[in-house]
Amino acid sequence: MTKAAVFGTGPWGTTFGMILAEAGNDTIIWGRRPEMVEAINRAHSNIDYLPGVALPPSLRATNDPAEALDGADFMVIAVPAQSLRDNLAAWREHIPREAVLVSLMKGIELGTTKRMSEVIMEVADVPQERVAVVSGPNLAKEIAQRQPAATVVACTDETVAARLQAACHLPPWFRPYTNPDVVGVELGGAVKNVIALAVGVSAGMGMGDNVSAMLITRGLAEISRLGAALGADPHTFSGLAGMGDLVATCTSPLSRNRTFGDKLGRGMPLAELLAGTKQLPEGVKSCESVLELAGKHGVEMPITEVVVGVVHDGMTPSEAGMLLMSRSPKPERYGV
Repeated sequence: MTKAAVFGTGPWGTTFGMILAEAGNDTIIWGRRPEMVEAINRAHSNIDYLPGVALPPSLRATNDPAEALDGADFMVIAVPAQSLRDNLAAWREHIPREAVLVSLMKGIELGTTKRMSEVIMEVADVPQERVAVVSGPNLAKEIAQRQPAATVVACTDETVAARLQAACHLPPWFRPYTNPDVVGVELGGAVKNVIALAVGVSAGMGMGDNVSAMLITRGLAEISRLGAALGADPHTFSGLAGMGDLVATCTSPLSRNRTFGDKLGRGMPLAELLAGTKQLPEGVKSCESVLELAGKHGVEMPITEVVVGVVHDGMTPSEAGMLLMSRSPKPERYGV
């Protein structure tokens, strides 16, 4: 039997643990808080993030990383992107020699502008063939409620991707597809959070569907330009990890990034929003690193630029909208 160790008891980590357990894998989830571990083991629930959802009894939990990783075939990592480096360094000595490291994270590291798979390879000292990425329109609450969903499993080694695909394939409600384009899959997952903040801000300002459609499609253009500069497969961005994830995150009320942006657009002070947020949306943290990565490669990303301005530099939503709409006219397709 395949053993999977999931690190992170947030909504997506817990939900993916459910999928692996119900698909027949020996699955254990690592959590930092003893009370969370006890609730998963005894009550089969995660009331903090998935209230009302019954977890499978076969899903076990521990706060001992060595116990979680003992004999693991897959190490699935679902921690906040900006905490990955320090967390993984603490767990590194327990990782089995042949384990595949799987990223559920959607962010770009601040300071280094590295994708999550690049951080994993560097910190765990593993080749790219042992690192996989799962991404797509995966709103955890819906999947935890057994609503149908699809995802993308990306790895440069197609055999490894197929193994992970088999481990998390759970008919009839969770369908994974494989893709060798790790770069494109990760960029789609990271940048869509930034675009969702912009869509949320526009909705909070009272703007309609034309504005949302404009931001989503021009946001996809930004993702595609950055992907082209980094060597991604352009077809990835028309698939689940590109357009699929972008649409879900930009339009769903379950999206933390869209909801956070909506509140900003309604005029809620940023400090108040930050103080009242249990899980800070990844786009708030990664927008600066996405913009820095784009700058390194000479890629123009105007939506990302104004999101950074609103979230970090004191720009008002109205100023951001005016700046975007006052840019010089261009062909629809331009840049890298």
